[in-house]
Amino acid sequence: MAWFEANCLEKKWDSVSVSLSFSLEQKDFLCIVGPSGSGKSTVLRMIAGILKSNSPETKIILDGKNITDEKLGKRNCGMVFQNGSLFMNMNVEDNVAYGLVCRGLSKKEGRAKASQWLSMVNLSGFEKRMPGTLSGGEMQRVALARTLIVSPKLLLLDEPLSAVDAPLRAKLCDDILRMKEELGFTAIMVTHDLEEAKRMSTKIIRMEKGRAVWQGNSEDFLR
Repeated sequence: MAWFEANCLEKKWDSVSVSLSFSLEQKDFLCIVGPSGSGKSTVLRMIAGILKSNSPETKIILDGKNITDEKLGKRNCGMVFQNGSLFMNMNVEDNVAYGLVCRGLSKKEGRAKASQWLSMVNLSGFEKRMPGTLSGGEMQRVALARTLIVSPKLLLLDEPLSAVDAPLRAKLCDDILRMKEELGFTAIMVTHDLEEAKRMSTKIIRMEKGRAVWQGNSEDFLR
């Protein structure tokens, strides 16, 4: 059995709008690519538990555990959204520490760990800043630190770089790849950018109209 397996189905009226099956091993980095409306984000939200599948055939297995019907906070998946989705009434360190505090850590301990993670994403000194004062790229780095601080088994990235300009996008790609090497996490990223997918991934799935039209290793995709 693979470390992660997903069979995601979403039905619409009398047809199937999304149907995708795939598997991953630990430390894989999968990019799901395709045009808008192809079902990429639907698959990611089903894995995260944000969207409940309406098909009994859907099954999601993570590290030997069936998480198909697990609640959102029990899946051990962390998600970074396109716009960062930070808490605008909390400063940066409290945003990053939020998940740890919810798990019972004191605010003091959470903030200390948040400071360490902000250093890892090159945002030392930003602890007391409010989200409204940050650039798009800085917000995405805070969101990444907030997600990774709770050590999710699977990192889900929903077009996290699409809102930033090209030079900064390249820098954030490098940051994510560096952290993947340092931390050894497994990731699934949705993107419409083929160049981004080639740069980031070990595996690629190309979706169109809710189906995979190609999936395999990145080297094969490049060939």
